Amino acid sequence: MPHPAGQSNAPLPAGTLAPPIDAPVTPDQKVSLEDFRGAPLVLVFYPADWSPVCSDELALFNELLPEFERLGARVMAISCDGVWCHLAFARARNLHMVLASDFHPQGAISRAYNVFQEDAGTSDRALFVLDAEGKVFWSHRSPVAVNPGADGVLDALERLARRSGSVSEDAGVSTQRGAPEHPGVHS
Repeated sequence: MPHPAGQSNAPLPAGTLAPPIDAPVTPDQKVSLEDFRGAPLVLVFYPADWSPVCSDELALFNELLPEFERLGARVMAISCDGVWCHLAFARARNLHMVLASDFHPQGAISRAYNVFQEDAGTSDRALFVLDAEGKVFWSHRSPVAVNPGADGVLDALERLARRSGSVSEDAGVSTQRGAPEHPGVHS
């Protein structure tokens, strides 16, 4: 049972201000949610580096990075693995997204987003799309053994782009909008 009785197992709902993130991505660098402010952000919570489903899920998001960028969004993946594990995983899988470590205090970020598996001590498999102001626009939790794919994320990003007026139903995404060139990873 991933969540104790009486606790909701729903991820943070739309309209919620996203809890802060200040997480290591290397032994001497951190990433903050504030570094992505001003553009949509996709958060991919996953249970563990190297698991078959997580490997497939992150490979899909990695392959779709150009599509996310076309929609003005950046991607940050988060698990409770340590930074050395993330670095080896990213190198082996040729991943080009930010992998944030929720290792210490273990699961603090996952808990803040209501996507922590107490029994397993890992993040749940969950997706969030945050708007440019840092509010949850869309969220989804999948069973740990199921790769949720990216259709829900792409749909949410397209709806978000239409809402902001940067895209029309027929014209596609404007090239005027965009996210920061280099999302902030800082020391």
